[in-house]
Amino acid sequence: MSDRFDVVVAGAGPAGAQAARDIAARGYDVVVLETEPESEFPRQSNKSTGGTFPSMLTAFNVPDDVVMQFTDSVVLESPNHHFEQPQAGAVLEFADFKEFLVEDSRANGAEYRFDARVSGPIMEGGEIVGVEYNGDREVYGDVVIDATGPAAPLAKALGVTDLQREKQAIGIEREFEGVDLDHPGYADLEDAMMLRLDHEYAPGGYSWIFHTGEDTAKVGVCYIQNEQYQQYADGDRTIDGYLQHWLETDPRFEDAEPIEGTQHRGSAHIQSPGELSTDNFVAIGDTVPTIDPLWGEGINKGMQSARAAAIAVDHCLTPDERDTSADNISVYDDLWHETVAPNMDSRLFMTQLMYFAPNERYDQFMRDLDRLDLQTMRRANEGSWRAISKLLHLDDVPLLAKFAGHYLRT
Repeated sequence: MSDRFDVVVAGAGPAGAQAARDIAARGYDVVVLETEPESEFPRQSNKSTGGTFPSMLTAFNVPDDVVMQFTDSVVLESPNHHFEQPQAGAVLEFADFKEFLVEDSRANGAEYRFDARVSGPIMEGGEIVGVEYNGDREVYGDVVIDATGPAAPLAKALGVTDLQREKQAIGIEREFEGVDLDHPGYADLEDAMMLRLDHEYAPGGYSWIFHTGEDTAKVGVCYIQNEQYQQYADGDRTIDGYLQHWLETDPRFEDAEPIEGTQHRGSAHIQSPGELSTDNFVAIGDTVPTIDPLWGEGINKGMQSARAAAIAVDHCLTPDERDTSADNISVYDDLWHETVAPNMDSRLFMTQLMYFAPNERYDQFMRDLDRLDLQTMRRANEGSWRAISKLLHLDDVPLLAKFAGHYLRT
């Protein structure tokens, strides 16, 4: 069986569904291939903490009813200090959010094929012209979009992405009830999203508590598996063991009980994505990863990359001339670097350095944030070298030298 569409999207996560939503709204025929069976989607693929900001909801016209909890502040913790910034946030019911994107894109005319596992590209003359799925099924399109995340079967086959295992972060999260969100000696986490930098619980990464209503919260751990980042790790402790260790030693969880059916796992890559497109093809979402250094928010970035892809499709599929050549479709690359992830190198540097620093430096980092104005923090998060320099000290020279050696090796 074979079919032809204007656009074929692999993956029905937030990036893939948003791309279909935007592309269908522009009047193009689009089909989305999703691995999960429709009967199990999106609950089985609920692999995100769901933390974002109201600005994302507004920008993409996402309704409030997919939000578990609106929050008032963002908190960063180190082993002995914390920093709090008043900033409205939103913790999504991630499955409901994904279901909304799918249904809204369907209302715009997008077609979905569930239980459709993409196996590779269909090539003609050295260019991708379609997608193989479920072994013997084929679908063709003028433009193919890979939104499958780290799996990236199409982007990898085309040499567009090179996601490296040593730069992969793995994560686990569960929702709990009975969490003490205002425990003495800790920041008040009622109506807050908190990220903790502490190698005791997340060697080479971070842990988090996101308030989801009353005494419930999403609690998780994520870290990079690279040996250099794991210098603080207990070699015998798995990621499940780190989450359990945190639950057993942090008094905020003394009376906490897991909510059945809320555990999920995920992964992301902390690296530069490399290429973004080629003839007839673009990669979006976690297939070409980016992340905010300070707040760790990635949903908005995936959505923005989807919108950039829709603009590129509209640019290439004009009524007069359909030009999906690598040169013409590279407008997506320009949009990605200008609007999705500007200053990618400096932002990546800051993210990796933060996860590399020792616990004592995390305590100093909280004090540094306290003395900086909000504009400087915003610009540091956006990758301004000048703003980032205000977070560094003379005492950081040995750390920077050690990190530079690791950075060059990887």
